[in-house]
Amino acid sequence: MLLKFNEILDKLPYSHPFLFVDELSRIDENSVEGTYTFSEDEFFYKGHFKNQPVTPGVILTECMAQIGVVCLGIFLLKEEKEEPQKIALSSTEVDFYLPVLPGEKVTVISEKMYFRFKKLKCEVRMYNAEAKLICKGKIAGICA
Repeated sequence: MLLKFNEILDKLPYSHPFLFVDELSRIDENSVEGTYTFSEDEFFYKGHFKNQPVTPGVILTECMAQIGVVCLGIFLLKEEKEEPQKIALSSTEVDFYLPVLPGEKVTVISEKMYFRFKKLKCEVRMYNAEAKLICKGKIAGICA
């Protein structure tokens, strides 16, 4: 299964500094789980917020989308013997509960709500190292 994880990671259309996936620990036709550690020198901490850096919600949403929708979408298309050209975000609805500070490792767990007509919608949750819920929501993307 590790080879499958690496194949999926290699197909991600992102690179540093906008890649927010370190590893995948589980993936199947219904769900995915992966992690990312926000290093202390991420580009967005310089101005968000002065002397008290916090990971912006839009970045947390992007991390959730990359692991929870894009990785799962790549896996699902591979199962259908198709190669994705791109996976574009189509909608998000995310609620935030806790901040993510520099140096924190997060775990993203996504469960497929539906995948039809190349549209993937997932229920996605992000947890900190203490297994406390950071944010959760519904994220959808279109696989083209």
